[in-house]
Amino acid sequence: MQHPDTPGAEQPLRRNGASIVLVGSGGAGVMTAGNMLLEAAAHAGYYALMTRSSGPQIRGGEAAAMLRIATHPIHCMEDRFDVLAAVDWENVQRFNAEIPLGAASLIVGDPDQGDPPEVFLRSGAAQASLPLKKIAKSVPEGRANMVLLGTVAALLGLPDEAVAQAVESTLGKRPSALAPSLAAVAAGRAAADAIELRFLLAAPPTASGPRWLLTGNEAAGYGALKGGVRFVAAYPITPATELLEWLSPALAEVGGTLVQAEDELASINMVIGGSYGGVPALTATSGPGLSLMIEALGLAVAAEIPLVVVNVMRVGPSTGIPTKSEQGDLNIALHGLHGDAPHLVLAPNSVADCLRTTQWAVQLAEALQAPAIVLSDQFLGQARAVVDRPVDLEVAATRQLAAADAPGYRRYALTESGVSPMAIPGTAGIAYTADGLEHGERGAPSSQAADHFAQLDKRLRKLEAWDYGDGWADLEGDPAAPLAIVTFGSCTGPVREALARAAADGFKARLVSLRLLAPLPAARLAAALDGVSRVLVIEQNHSAQLYKYLRGECDLPGKVGSLHRAGALQFHPDEIHRHLLEWSRA
Repeated sequence: MQHPDTPGAEQPLRRNGASIVLVGSGGAGVMTAGNMLLEAAAHAGYYALMTRSSGPQIRGGEAAAMLRIATHPIHCMEDRFDVLAAVDWENVQRFNAEIPLGAASLIVGDPDQGDPPEVFLRSGAAQASLPLKKIAKSVPEGRANMVLLGTVAALLGLPDEAVAQAVESTLGKRPSALAPSLAAVAAGRAAADAIELRFLLAAPPTASGPRWLLTGNEAAGYGALKGGVRFVAAYPITPATELLEWLSPALAEVGGTLVQAEDELASINMVIGGSYGGVPALTATSGPGLSLMIEALGLAVAAEIPLVVVNVMRVGPSTGIPTKSEQGDLNIALHGLHGDAPHLVLAPNSVADCLRTTQWAVQLAEALQAPAIVLSDQFLGQARAVVDRPVDLEVAATRQLAAADAPGYRRYALTESGVSPMAIPGTAGIAYTADGLEHGERGAPSSQAADHFAQLDKRLRKLEAWDYGDGWADLEGDPAAPLAIVTFGSCTGPVREALARAAADGFKARLVSLRLLAPLPAARLAAALDGVSRVLVIEQNHSAQLYKYLRGECDLPGKVGSLHRAGALQFHPDEIHRHLLEWSRA
C-alpha cells in the first residue's frame, strides 16, 4: 500500500483534531505510551489533552489513556473517540461507558488477544488487526505498547522526530530501554501501512507564545509557589498525591519545606502552626481527608490564621471511586464547618487555571487572614495538557503584619476592613493569645456575648468587604443573550465547547464560570445575569449542590433550570449542546 503522504499519493483530508484512547490491562504500559503520544504532539506544535482512567488495582486491572490532539486550544474531551487502540482486551469492557465510538471510528487490536468486546463492535466502527505481540517479539527487547505508539502516531501523521523526542525525553535516563523502544516504535509505524483508515492532522498552528505541558496538580503546585507558599504538610491521597510529589523538590529549590504527615489531622494542624509562625502554608487532599480537617479549619477561622487546602475532588461518599471525577464536595467546602465560620472557597476551571486560582487563593488567604479551600477535581488534577502559558496575576496580596513594640497591640482589633495586623511569634514587645476560644480584641478568651457578636461580624466583614476584582468568574459569550449558563470547575470545558457549537448554529448564550464560590459575589453575579430570561446551572454531582446554593444565596432571574449528574462519567459537549437547545424551547 502506498503511504498517503508519499509523492503521487492522493492526499486525504486533514483534520483539525483527533481523539484517541489506548487501553490495556494494568502494567501493559498504555499510560506510558499515552504520555509519549501527548509529548510527541507537543513537540510537533499541537495542543493536546490527556486524561486517564483506571480501576483500583495496581496491576492486572483495567487502564486507559484518553487523548485529544488538535490545532486549537482544547477545553475537554470530544464526544466520541476516533481511534480505540488496545494492547490487550483484558477487563476493557469495564470502560465501555467511558469510550463512546461511532461508525467513523477505528478499532485497532491484536488478533492473538481475542476479539474486541461486543459493546464496542456494536458502534459500527471499522476494525484493523495489528499483531502487536508478534511485532514486539521481532524487535530485541521490544514492547507491545511501543509498537502501538508507533502505529497510532502514523495514523495521526505525527512526525518521526517528534515521536522520537518524546521517547527520548521519557527514557533518556535508561539507555538500555531507549534503543529497543525506538525500534519498536519504528516497527509499529511500518505496520500502520496496512491500515487504510487514517486520521491525519492538519498542520499545527504557528505558536504565538510559549506553551506548557503540565497536569492540573502540577499547575496548582506552581501557583502555590508563585503565591508565596513555603511550607506544605500533607498525607498522600488519590487524586491529590501528584501535587505533593511535584511540590516536594520544587519547594526545596526555593528554600521551602514539605512534610509528609502521619494523617490528615496532623497535616492540617502542622499547616496551621507553620502559618502561625509567619510562613504561607498549604495542604492538599481529597474528600475523605477534607472531612478530617474540618475541625482544624474552624480553629483557623477563629484564630484568623491564613492557609490553603487544595481539595482534588473524587467520587464519593466515603472511599467512593478514588480514580474518577466528581464535584460532590461543594457542600462540605461551603457549609461543612460548625458554627458561623466564614472562609474562602475557590474553583479553577481548566488545567491552566489551576495555577492562577491556587496562586490567587494563597494571596487572598494571606491578605484576609482566613483559610481558603480550592476545589479542583480528578479530571483537572490528573489531566495532562499542552496549554498556552498561564497568565500571571497582576496584584500580589500579602499578610498585614504588626510592627515591633506596637503600643497597645490588639491582635483582633475591630478595624473597618475587618483585617487586623498579625504579629508573628517572636515579634519584639508583642504577645497575644491565639486559640479556638472566642476572644476579645486583645485575644484573651471571652464568653461575653458582645465580644462574640463583634468578632463574628469582623470575620465576616473582612471577606465581604474585599474587592475581588474581575477574577470572581470568567464571563464569556454574548453579553446581551437572553439565556445564561452558570457553572464551575471542570464542567466549564464542555460547556465552553457546547456554547461554541450553539453559536455556530446562530444560538446566543452567556457563560458564567464561577471561580469565587464563597463569599458568593451576589451583586456581580446579578450584573452578569442582567436581562437574562433563563438560567441553566450545570454541575457534576448527584444532588445539584451548586443550583441549590445559588437559589439559597441570591435571586436568579427568569426561569431557572438544572443539569446535573454524578461522576464518574464526564459531560460531553454534545450532551450539553442538545440539552441547551431542548431546554431553551421548553
